[in-house]
Amino acid sequence: MRSRLTTFLCALVLASTASAEPAAAPPVEALEARIRVLEAQTREMLGALEQARAEIASLRAAPTDAVAPVAVPEPSAPTGPNAFNPAISIILNGSFAHHSIDPEDYEIAGFPLAGEAGPGAQGLSLGESEIAFAANIDEKFYGQLTLAIESEDGEDGIGVEEAYIETTALPAGLSVRAGRFFSNIGYLNTHHAHTDAFSDRPLAYQALLGNQYADDGVQLRWVAPTDVFLELGGELMRGESFPSGGAARSGSGVRSLSAHVGGDVGNASSWLAGISVLDARTAAGEDGFSGDNRLYIADLTWKWAPNGNTRDGGVTLRSEYLHDTRDGRYLDSTQGIDVPWIGSRDGMYVEGVWRLNRQWDAGYRYDRLWPDASGPFASDSDPVRHNLMLTWRNSEFSLIRLQYSRDGAAPAQRDDALTLQYQAALGAHGAHKF
Repeated sequence: MRSRLTTFLCALVLASTASAEPAAAPPVEALEARIRVLEAQTREMLGALEQARAEIASLRAAPTDAVAPVAVPEPSAPTGPNAFNPAISIILNGSFAHHSIDPEDYEIAGFPLAGEAGPGAQGLSLGESEIAFAANIDEKFYGQLTLAIESEDGEDGIGVEEAYIETTALPAGLSVRAGRFFSNIGYLNTHHAHTDAFSDRPLAYQALLGNQYADDGVQLRWVAPTDVFLELGGELMRGESFPSGGAARSGSGVRSLSAHVGGDVGNASSWLAGISVLDARTAAGEDGFSGDNRLYIADLTWKWAPNGNTRDGGVTLRSEYLHDTRDGRYLDSTQGIDVPWIGSRDGMYVEGVWRLNRQWDAGYRYDRLWPDASGPFASDSDPVRHNLMLTWRNSEFSLIRLQYSRDGAAPAQRDDALTLQYQAALGAHGAHKF
């Protein structure tokens, strides 16, 4: 049928072209010959049109499974005046917090504060907001730039949170990402903070990852062609950011491996489990460490909702366990300290979030750390924190969250913190990960 329609259209174009030619004054014989040609073409077009109508009618009358599949064209480069305009999204985030102790005096027993670890500011503050630009570059590449906007000690600043390109057309389930991005280790580390169920990261993430590990590098991921989701990945990172530092190994100081597997259980439950390892060569890290450090992470997520519809209700359970090993030295030039740092530390959290309906969430999270018994930050006190939260969502683009935390991160302190957080999403924001 397609060939007949093509013949019909070509003939119509020829006819219109012929009729559009400027009238010259050719001989009568030539005009009569042209008329005969046009009459023959018209009869052929009418015949092709009738046959096409008949075939369309027969296809409509045939069973659904007898209809031939429609061919999907191959991806092509964007076209049109707006083809290269990226989608722009803005996340606005602010809070009011009351702490029973001064955040400047906050400590975590056995763990020096590094990265963005520690509580937020006392009172009213503009948290970390972000602006993201994302678009398909062409049929083979996708690009994203995310800028983080925050205020600290009265100073406003803008930093690059993520800036990378990613392949979209590699065969066999492979993809490559290059630039600056969140490492694929663990569960929360791959997610932007505004997608968290609580207003801050667990103690384990604060103490062992400085809240979140992002760095410059290259990432390779492979998704297996199986019914059960299986993703394997590896990364080579610069090693400039905590928990590494100094960009050792000629600017390739961090290597990581990760594996995630998941699937569905019936039509109401789904799960995802993973194991990751981050291997770093560190030179003068933010916590004063120099040497070899390795971080292992195991994560598990379980979601249940009636008929799998998590928007209207359901329960999400999640836990991660982090194990950190150190083999090097602790240096503090200001105090003249140079001592061995060899040992291991652990941290974990477990959280449950109950989606009451489309507007209300309630949740609890338990955080715990196990410091090293020896070394420069030895402690026999295990930091513990309890968190309760209630979230109201007017829509999927805005929320107000109330959270209470009882934080016993150090033996001589207890921080009872109450946080009221607002969050709003403007513009075209992509779907969140599982």
